Amino acid sequence: MSQLVTGEAVVLQVRIARMPTRALACAIDVILQLVVLGVLISLLAGFLIGGEASEALAVALIFVVVLVVMVGYRLVMETLTRGRTLGKMVLGLKVVRDDGSSIRFRHALVRTLMWFFVDFAPWFAACPGIVASLMNKQGKRIGDMVSGTVVIRERHQPMASPPLFVPGHLVQWAQSLELSRLSDELANASREYLARYTELLPDARNALGDALAYRVGQVTAPAPPVPIVAPAYLSAVLAERRRRELTRLATARPALNTGPFGPPNPYAVAVAPAGPYGVPAGPFVPPSPYGVLPPTPAMPGAPGPFPAPAPAAPYRPVAVNPQGWAAPGSNESGQWF
Repeated sequence: MSQLVTGEAVVLQVRIARMPTRALACAIDVILQLVVLGVLISLLAGFLIGGEASEALAVALIFVVVLVVMVGYRLVMETLTRGRTLGKMVLGLKVVRDDGSSIRFRHALVRTLMWFFVDFAPWFAACPGIVASLMNKQGKRIGDMVSGTVVIRERHQPMASPPLFVPGHLVQWAQSLELSRLSDELANASREYLARYTELLPDARNALGDALAYRVGQVTAPAPPVPIVAPAYLSAVLAERRRRELTRLATARPALNTGPFGPPNPYAVAVAPAGPYGVPAGPFVPPSPYGVLPPTPAMPGAPGPFPAPAPAAPYRPVAVNPQGWAAPGSNESGQWF
């Protein structure tokens, strides 16, 4: 995965197309071009031979046909389809600008001319584009560097959002968290870690979880009141962050009417009128990201069992002291609650 920053400073997570995939798409396009070129040259040769045209005219016409097919095909296709050729369509690739927006005629023109005359030109042994693509971290050839474009993959499975939860007896602690210093980059990294938790090797999973929990603990406060494992800690912080965002979006909605003469707000929640025949409905409550919370532990001396939910996976506990998270690799032992 790679990141593209839009003009509005929004970070897009995209998958860059690498050299083998781009080479296969290019091969499909070249085969199609050669077929069309062979048909056109055959028709042109029959016309020239039958008309007894001069050799100079024949060479000029063949050069024009080759130029139109090899250059015009890519230029027209990438302009009309906003960055796709037939080969790219087959493999699910697309050319976009460095900020993630669609390319235009000038980008397609620069890319096509650089492709034909520099990147894969016969007089350069068709290697400058290959060397540049292998050395660039985004797989750009020279034409991409000059035009400010990059080729991305559109066909990939979106990452499933991991289930987020907060242990029942830590809900009050989660609601008191200070999350203003938690950046979107760190939150997204933690979310990706939880989504890929089962795909990681145990050692790498534990090390990455401890490192992320330590970084999150440095920018959030207070520390958990009890020892808690890294995945559960990250899940609790992200769940509380999402709950606050949902609450903010819900409270930001305007009132039911914009004024005495304004139209009704389609996003407002209707409230039943008060009276002897109706009970007024309560205010809008956003959906809770916590799901079904476990019962609160009973007070000492109160009747009822004391629930102790067990973790769903064999997490390695990490100790938390009052000053903050233990550093990654700590040998202190904790306890799951």
